Amino acid sequence: MKIRPPAVFGYSLAAATAVLSTAAMAQAATGGETTARAKPAAMSDQIEVVTVTAQKRREDPNKVAMSISAVSGEQLQNQHVNDITDLTRIVPNISFTAASGNGGAGPGTSNIEIRGISSAAGAATVGIYLGEVSITVGNVYTMGSVEPKFFDIDRVEVLRGPQATLYGASSMGGTIKFVPNEPDLKAREFNVYSEASGTRGGSPGYAGSVVGNIPLIQNELALRIGAQAQHTGGFIKQVDGGGNVLAKDINQVADQELRVALKWKPTPALTITPSLYYQKVDAKDISAFNTDLPNYQALKQVREPSKDILLTPNVTLNWDLGKADLTSSSSFFERKFDRTQNGSAYNSYSLSTFLTSTEDGVTAPPALIDAIAALPSAVYLNNKVRQVSQEFRLASKPYDAALSPWTWIGGVYFSKQHTNIAENDPIFGVNATFAQFGFSSEDPNILPDSFPGAFPNDNSFSGAFHYSERQASVFGEANYHFTPKLHGTVGARYLKGKSTLDQRNGLYLAGAGNNSSTTLSSTAFTPKFALTWEVDPANTLYASVAKGFRLGGSNVFVPPTTCGPDLQQNGIDKGPATYAPDSLWSYEAGGKSRLLGNRLSVNASVFYVKWSNIQQGVYLPTCAYTYNANAGDAVSKGLEFEIRAKPMAGLTLSASGGYVKAELSNDKGLQNGIVGAVKGARIQGVPEYNAAVNARYNFALGNQFAFVMGGMQWVGSSKGSLNPDQTDYERPAYHTADLSAGVSLGRYDLSVFVKNALDNDTVIQHPQVASIVQGYRVAPRSIGMSVAAKF
Repeated sequence: MKIRPPAVFGYSLAAATAVLSTAAMAQAATGGETTARAKPAAMSDQIEVVTVTAQKRREDPNKVAMSISAVSGEQLQNQHVNDITDLTRIVPNISFTAASGNGGAGPGTSNIEIRGISSAAGAATVGIYLGEVSITVGNVYTMGSVEPKFFDIDRVEVLRGPQATLYGASSMGGTIKFVPNEPDLKAREFNVYSEASGTRGGSPGYAGSVVGNIPLIQNELALRIGAQAQHTGGFIKQVDGGGNVLAKDINQVADQELRVALKWKPTPALTITPSLYYQKVDAKDISAFNTDLPNYQALKQVREPSKDILLTPNVTLNWDLGKADLTSSSSFFERKFDRTQNGSAYNSYSLSTFLTSTEDGVTAPPALIDAIAALPSAVYLNNKVRQVSQEFRLASKPYDAALSPWTWIGGVYFSKQHTNIAENDPIFGVNATFAQFGFSSEDPNILPDSFPGAFPNDNSFSGAFHYSERQASVFGEANYHFTPKLHGTVGARYLKGKSTLDQRNGLYLAGAGNNSSTTLSSTAFTPKFALTWEVDPANTLYASVAKGFRLGGSNVFVPPTTCGPDLQQNGIDKGPATYAPDSLWSYEAGGKSRLLGNRLSVNASVFYVKWSNIQQGVYLPTCAYTYNANAGDAVSKGLEFEIRAKPMAGLTLSASGGYVKAELSNDKGLQNGIVGAVKGARIQGVPEYNAAVNARYNFALGNQFAFVMGGMQWVGSSKGSLNPDQTDYERPAYHTADLSAGVSLGRYDLSVFVKNALDNDTVIQHPQVASIVQGYRVAPRSIGMSVAAKF
């Protein structure tokens, strides 16, 4: 399979494109405080406490021995946080990097990292949950993490550090949980939201949503249903070689969401909640432009659209057994992701290099070589992921000193995930071009190793790949309270996994072709230890040690006929069939305080992570293939903090930030052919720091309520590659500013907002794709207004 050169587009692109483009929130259904909808809370001098389910039970985050950011639906809406990529601005130590070899960043192609645990190869390093459904997918070259929209969301929980005990493999950097609003058995309510905005030099954006909560049988059965449609305006122009504009605003994105949930409480002890979430993201192109052209102009022969469809039905059962609570979660997850890449710089150029010129004493004229190199080519990628999973867990009641010093939770988890990928790489007009010059594409005198039918319907590569992964695990945690204020936690998970790759590929650019199957089995034991000291009701100190783990996997076939020189340079005759698991140990200490009568909260933590046997992508520059290998170790260390204050009723101030130093700790990666993988090299895609400040003031305006709000975000410098010779090696730091204001008029909330108010146009990434240096800027300033109503 031909893997595209690893142009790694990071957190900055995803965050800047999503946040600074049209902010189509459609979050009226969260019950949030868009203006002064929740008037008592708006004017309160108490800081809101967002409860979490990080440890699979609802509790105060200040009592949990881990670094957690819990962002409520109200806060998401207030700050126009539109989707998961926006979290990289307001939550410490989260970053984004494009999946290895994606050759162009767009929606659904990035991977999430926490605390510098960044790897664009192998399994994911961060677990993603939508409600009770795990939607974590591997770092295959064709796609990245699933990116749920923030529609009808109660809160988002970001759990930093390994979460393998309760969340399994691929939660080695942390876990992100999207917790939707549940149906209310009592209140009938309808929420509507609409928004319109404009982007400087681009097309307009708009959004609309409606959510209804309908009790069908009072206190027993309720339905919650909502729909949303959004359109984010584009600002990139497609041009031809003469600078003529072929199409405007090509990077527009449209998405639609539907969520349905039913809550049935047939008895006081039993609750059954079936739910379904559907999402479709239709991107017309990516946001790349050419750095040697005027701002926001892209010279490309082939457009690069994508369509990403997500479906997640789930049935959750909660049963109060008296002395313990039983939870069953039965889930199905399906993702269909079809996308097109502009393959002209890879396929057409690569084919032209195989032609032998008359200047070398053979037959192909230079004009034919140039004509082949100039042909347009596409890479058609059709991806489909399906997963079924089942989890049973039994949890004790919350701690009660009068009953027992113990609390505990235990369970079992099973999952089966299938990923099917189909790839076709046509070089449009290749057969006609050979015929135009009086040659055949099947002539081995001008095209080495040619064969009959090498380019059927102009296709140069055809591949079909089927990944299968099974997991089974048993897990548990126990807490023992030495005193009511001091307790220790011991947890562990034992996991067995098996992954299989069946692949078939052929046609000319596949070399000799390949039909093969590889299997790898993995086991892991991931313990966790923590100590929590509740100094007093307002202050908690903790320390923890935990292990994280990723499953190993199988590699796509690397043809030795075309990649022989690269493989030999790396000291091997053929690409490895599999790569092994990797793991890490994380050491963390922190404190959480609520001071001045809950008018000031301060959370801070420090961490040190030792990462062993890292799964890395090895790029073969001559033949443009990639395989995964275990190469080198790393250390990541740093800190994060979050501060919120209410110095007076109605005024909320917040500041957050994180610092990460993530570096390779030996030269093993260099020995395995990864250029630049030397001791001390910074792990790619990880910003050195990120920080955000925000201020919001709610006030009375006559008989109504109003607000004004402003915030700034900073993202530190990072490395886009381990190789210092790559154009994207140095990524600059940048900052943005956002403003908003609004008023409540009876049942209606009106607001205006400005994203990227300073109109920062920093080139935040500049990867090279073949001979072309692409650029990504912070999206231009956008201005919009919204109307929300509750009935």
